Formats: sequence, C-alpha cells, structure tokens
Amino acid sequence: MAKTTLVIMAAGIGSRFGGGIKQLTPVGPGGEIIMDYSIYDAREAGFDEVIFIIRKDLEKDFKEIIGDRIEKILPVKYAFQELDDLPEGFEKPVERTKPWGTGQAVLAIKGLVDNPFVVINADDYYGKEAFVKLHDYLLAHMDAAGQKDPYEISMAGFILKNTLSENGGVTRGVCQTEADGRLKNVKETGEIQYRDGKLMGVDDDKNPVELNEDSYVSMNMWGLYPCFLEELETGFQEFLSNIKEGDIKAEYLLPRIIDKMLKEGRAEVSVLETRDKWFGVTYQEDKQSVMDSIHDLVKKGVYKEKLFS
Repeated sequence: MAKTTLVIMAAGIGSRFGGGIKQLTPVGPGGEIIMDYSIYDAREAGFDEVIFIIRKDLEKDFKEIIGDRIEKILPVKYAFQELDDLPEGFEKPVERTKPWGTGQAVLAIKGLVDNPFVVINADDYYGKEAFVKLHDYLLAHMDAAGQKDPYEISMAGFILKNTLSENGGVTRGVCQTEADGRLKNVKETGEIQYRDGKLMGVDDDKNPVELNEDSYVSMNMWGLYPCFLEELETGFQEFLSNIKEGDIKAEYLLPRIIDKMLKEGRAEVSVLETRDKWFGVTYQEDKQSVMDSIHDLVKKGVYKEKLFS
C-alpha cells in the first residue's frame, strides 16, 4: 500500500500570542502540545511519517520538545522555511520580518516527499474525523498522484461556528461549494467574530461582510499530491514578481493559491465535511480554553492521560 505523509507547518512567528513560541505550549495533562494530538490522530488514521516545517532558529528547542520524542513513534523529517529562501533573482526586503506564508512553507518540503500528503497548522487541533477522511481519500485517488490538469486536491471542510475563538477575531478561508461537494471558491476572510448577534468579518479590502455560521471553512488542512509542489514553485515566482513596491507583509497563502487555480480551471477540490470542533492557540487567552477542551476529551476517553504511554 502507498505511504502517506503528515506535513506540519510550525514556522510561524505567532506575533499575537504574546512573545512565546505558541506551537510548543503545553496543553495536555501529561505536558502534551497540540501537535502531539494531531500526530496521534494521524498515526491512528494510517499516516506513515511526519515532516515538520520549522525555522532554523527553532530547531534545537523544537527537537528537544517534540521532534526527538516523535522519532520514536514515526519517521520524522525536517524542512526549513526561511525569509531569504527565495528563487534566483529575488531578494528579501530589508524591512521584512514576517515569513512569506503557507505556500512558501509547503514548498519547503520539495525533494523530501514523494507520497500523498496532508498539510496542517501546528497550533490547530483538528479532531480525528478529518485525518481519517483525508487519508482514505488520498489513497482512494492514487491515480491522481501524477495528475496535473486539473490538479486533484482535497480539504477538510470545518463548520465555521466550530472554529471561532472567544478571545478575538480569527482569519478563515470561507468556502462556497457546488452541489456535488466540490469547492467553488474560497475567500480569505479576517477578523471573524460575533458582533451584535451577527457573525461578521472583513474581506481583503477591509470591507465588513456578514457570514453564515454553518459555512464550510478551510483550516489549512489540505490533501495534496507531490506534483502540487511544482505548482507552488512556479506560483511563488509569479507572486514575488507582482508584489507592490513597499509591501513588506504580502503572503503567499494556500487558500488564495488554490482559489486562483479553481478560477482558472486548473484544480478540482473535494470538500470532506468534518463536524469536529476546532480549537487552537491564536491568542494567549486561548490557552486555558484549549487546556480545558483537551482535559474534557481525556475525561471522555477520547485520549489517554499520557498520550503516547
């Protein structure tokens, strides 16, 4: 049987979290971090290896806190997302301090993976259902492994109301789907939270938009094949070429990349619904609610108190 890989994006700075490395914050009763639960669920679903995408300056702490432990459970590889890791002919603006986004992060695994893979964020808890559905979908559509026209993509479709933070607005890729469950478009929408009884957000131009709380959203949990990395490589050069002068915050983001491919007819995306509740540490204040949620899942028997014992 073909192997499958879990790719975890853990290179984000986490500027809103208050100075700590949020991806490495303990939340479980045995000192587990959110990634531990994702890896546990992925292994249970059938994934065969893990690739961590990190920054070079995090490598030592990252390996001590999680990497060395996980190597005893699953094969582990590392990819590095760096600001100056750019195609020939491009240079990092002196003033830029923010990573180039999730598209560049995933591009960092090129040459490390030749299996179908699922991409997730390090600081998001996804639940068990999505890992099972994406894993099984990837293996069931192995004929798409070398397919490029259109690219075959899958994503976990979370319900918007299950992905909010009580401590501030969040950014989500809000999705529209066709009748057959295929993705029609995805719009990156920021500052999503309830205001005066309505679920509101802002679009790319900072205009307010009212949202349906039962909409599907992308939580950057995508099922992909290695050929997609070639698309990312080509697209990254195009992205860099079109950055406006003086813009030091532009990001090359997976939802926007895939939405562009959809509009051009170069991708088909199957939305696999999951009713699991998302939670994550977006803000410092989220930590306690995440810890409470994990402890509740342990009490219900979903997880052991010491996860990998």
